[in-house]
Amino acid sequence: MALKEGRMFMGRMDFESDLLLSLTELCKKEKIKLGVFSVIGALTSVRLGYYHQDEKKYVDCVNLNKKLEISSCMGNVSLTKELEIFVHAHITLADHQGKCYGGHLMPGSAIFAAEYYIKEIVGDEYVRKYDSETGLNLW
Repeated sequence: MALKEGRMFMGRMDFESDLLLSLTELCKKEKIKLGVFSVIGALTSVRLGYYHQDEKKYVDCVNLNKKLEISSCMGNVSLTKELEIFVHAHITLADHQGKCYGGHLMPGSAIFAAEYYIKEIVGDEYVRKYDSETGLNLW
């Protein structure tokens, strides 16, 4: 599909706000229907999910109430089948000893500090639809 770069956003998110919800609210406010993003910073607690391929559902795999650095957080923005803006993010975090945790970013991850870069993509809409082989809503 033919796509081109649209607007770009950089900034920081509010202390103690929810990382996934903050990303989603920003995309809705700016009407970003398609895009990619990255985030760096730190969290004071995190909730990660894991997609259980055999059961075809997300399960909580890690709930940590500890201070962690965001070593990588990246994802995309697209539309649900109901044409709602949807943020899909994966994250890797490290503790003070370098031990890493990773997974699907879920609501409930509290920000200590977070700086984001979002690149809007302009072109055909990407709408997530149910895929029976995986049980996921995919493009």
